[in-house]
Amino acid sequence: MATFPFSRPRGRLVDAFERISGWLQHVPLAEPMDRRNAATLQVLFVFLGTTVPFNWWRHLQADMIAPHLRPFIAADVTAALLCFVCFWLIRRGALRGAIALFVTGQLGSASVGYATTGVMLDQTVQMLALAIAGLILGRRALWVVFLMLLGVVLIGIGSALGSDARTARAIDRASVLLPSFFMSYLVITLVLDRSIAALREALAESKARGTRLENEMRERERAQAQLIEAQKLEATGRLASGVAHDFDNILALMSAFSAERHRVDPSADARTREQALVDALEGVEAASRRGMTLTRQLLTFARPQPAQIETVDVGAALDALTPMLRQTFGPDVRLQVTHAPGPLPIRIDRHQFDLMLLNIASNARDALPDGGRFEVSASAVDGEIELRLRDDGTGMPEAVRRRIFEPFFSTKPAGSGTGLGLAVAHSLVASAGGSIEVDSVPGTGTTFRIRLPRADVIAQPSEVST
Repeated sequence: MATFPFSRPRGRLVDAFERISGWLQHVPLAEPMDRRNAATLQVLFVFLGTTVPFNWWRHLQADMIAPHLRPFIAADVTAALLCFVCFWLIRRGALRGAIALFVTGQLGSASVGYATTGVMLDQTVQMLALAIAGLILGRRALWVVFLMLLGVVLIGIGSALGSDARTARAIDRASVLLPSFFMSYLVITLVLDRSIAALREALAESKARGTRLENEMRERERAQAQLIEAQKLEATGRLASGVAHDFDNILALMSAFSAERHRVDPSADARTREQALVDALEGVEAASRRGMTLTRQLLTFARPQPAQIETVDVGAALDALTPMLRQTFGPDVRLQVTHAPGPLPIRIDRHQFDLMLLNIASNARDALPDGGRFEVSASAVDGEIELRLRDDGTGMPEAVRRRIFEPFFSTKPAGSGTGLGLAVAHSLVASAGGSIEVDSVPGTGTTFRIRLPRADVIAQPSEVST
């Protein structure tokens, strides 16, 4: 690929600009808007603090300054040097103090200038002080500065009256200038006042909307967590019958092993009788271990836990979930769980992932009243992990298929379901950046296809949840 000669320097300039901009905004101010304003104000203060003294120095070097202007020059340079103090105050987090000092310095310099030269036509500094005071300090400060500017103009008019020998002409000139300056300042101040008021109202409304949105999001997350816990309890209840059946088998097995002591031949030698009892006890131990594993899985699944996004290997998760999937179905349903070899990592909450699969399996069980087949498979497809869950049950009509992800929509009899299982599954997949689709043909079966983004960084074996 061709490399243009200016691309690298331009990239360095952009990087340097971003670093400087970040440093200027890195000030101890609570409000984000103040931090953004602080960056611009710091640049302004550095600009004024350097250019104003340099400009007056050039005039002095060229001998272009009349002696009576030296007090004004001294005041103007002092106000410019105060800009560096304002810069330091902003770096310390005292934004309002910096603006108050800046406005005071500029108005003081203007007062000396007006007292020295009379009314000046250049109003740049005055307008700058007026605008900054209003934007940063508020509307009250805006009107205070407006009144102070009128005072500065009166100082200039008084100076002109005192220095003009033709007093009548000076009074006539003052009668023209004072209303003109008053109207100009008043119009500008009114425009700034309304603009600042509208801006602050818009910011307040935006902040209020943001606060309401945050509260709504927290409420939504809390409701989502409660829904998930409700789904866990519902799924646990559905698993209870299968667990009870397994426990009945385990207890029957333990009872059979315990009865071995009655079947030991009394005429056998002591070693034979002892070995028979040892074998029976080992059988009891193996059966009890199986029972403890079963209850541990059920308790772990049902225990309330906060959402925790982690890297989950889908293949290992399916292997661990297979016993609970078997409990969901009766003996007349054939369960098949397969996955591609190698890691299949995704980023998701592990317990919610298990709950989603159990909810889909529960719906498949209801669609297989006379038995059948339920298949779960996982593979990597185009940078994503695809899960397929298929049953060959009764299927569903198109009108039902379109609504299955709606909260509280259920085709089961009243009291048999909440209608939240698939809605929670859809929300979980969407929050993980994936998609879930369903195909169903009445009388043929239903297939769920879930696609989730493959984790960008595959965690180490100890970091992957199984």
